[in-house]
Amino acid sequence: MTLRARITAWFVALHLLLAAAGVFVLLKYPLWLFVVEAAFIVSILISYRVLRALFVPLDLVRTGAQLISDRDFTTRFVPIGQPEMDALIDVYNRMIDRLREERLAAEEERHLLESIVEASPSGIVICDFDGNVEQLNPAAQRLVTPDLLAEMRTLGAGESRLVARDLPRRMKVWRAEFRDRGFAKSFFIVDEMTEELRLSEKAAYEKLIRMMSHEVNNSVGAVRSLLESALRYAPQVGESDREDFVNALTISSSRIDALNRFMTGFADVVRIPPPRRSRVALGPLIERIATFLRPDLASIVLTTTVDDTIADIDESQFEQVLINVIRNAADSIGSNGGAIDITLRDGSLTIADTGAGIADEDAADLFTPFFTTKRDGRGLGLTIVQEILANHGFPYSLQNRAGGGAEFRVGVATYRGVRTTDAPPSIV
Repeated sequence: MTLRARITAWFVALHLLLAAAGVFVLLKYPLWLFVVEAAFIVSILISYRVLRALFVPLDLVRTGAQLISDRDFTTRFVPIGQPEMDALIDVYNRMIDRLREERLAAEEERHLLESIVEASPSGIVICDFDGNVEQLNPAAQRLVTPDLLAEMRTLGAGESRLVARDLPRRMKVWRAEFRDRGFAKSFFIVDEMTEELRLSEKAAYEKLIRMMSHEVNNSVGAVRSLLESALRYAPQVGESDREDFVNALTISSSRIDALNRFMTGFADVVRIPPPRRSRVALGPLIERIATFLRPDLASIVLTTTVDDTIADIDESQFEQVLINVIRNAADSIGSNGGAIDITLRDGSLTIADTGAGIADEDAADLFTPFFTTKRDGRGLGLTIVQEILANHGFPYSLQNRAGGGAEFRVGVATYRGVRTTDAPPSIV
């Protein structure tokens, strides 16, 4: 039973007892009738006022508790004329005003934080208490793939790492924690570093190549001149030593020429000019390059499936891209035979092979200048490809295929039409 019910029952029982006593008195003393009735009425009025004075504060307390429970911080109470209750009402109103201001400030801070997260160019991934993804901002939706997310989960709190999953894209991932209602929750910040690292690496290798070219060219010219001058003395050398003398100088001269060509190849990376664009039908260009390369592919089947895509490209530079990628695919397949499939459809160019694929330990370095998995490679093929495609503004990727081998993709344009050609392997 509530306090209100108990107090009400008490006053009702008291007045019923007074009424019974009044009946008893009236039976013996009828002249006291008016006095008893007046006393009874006064008692009821006093009881009503006492009850009202008692229940109004209780109602206010109950209503205030319900408003706080409902998180309604907009309702304020007015004074009722009782000093004690008016003091309590003033405390309640000031508390409600403070709670309302704090809630408004918290809402504004939350809205500001959400706006910053949404507008951030960095990908932000917020996890729940169980480590599952709770929220991704637009940048994270664009950058984070399932494979990258799996790599991110291996990070410890406060740890950062450079991740290369979807080549040539490289992401810097940082993991941290914050407290929410007393429990730890994780969040990740993801930044794409592909272009920054490419430009940084480009500046470094350009400086290195220029220094190497300067030093080598200064020596090559002088040494070659000395070798040619020395060859003029061949008739003066004894007949028994003359052949060895000429062979030694000739071999030295040819190695000087090879060194010069070697350095020229490095310098070509530095000297890649801005693309001179024109509208080019990619289908005929691809088929022309395929025809050019088939004689060198031996037992490898090269298949082309192309449509009538027209792209705004530098034709000679794009030919260099195709040649480098196809030859890399052929090197991956080796001499045991396999297939390279070139597909151009709706502006997407795919070069897929059945080779060994990309080793995990090599994935992060494939587009790094001077890195190569070939015994006699220079590590510049994919660097040149990357530079040309970046200058064209074409998106590209290199990744392993589900069924084995690797796949290189380039996005160029969107047009219609398909035709397919198949050519048997050339036997050398």
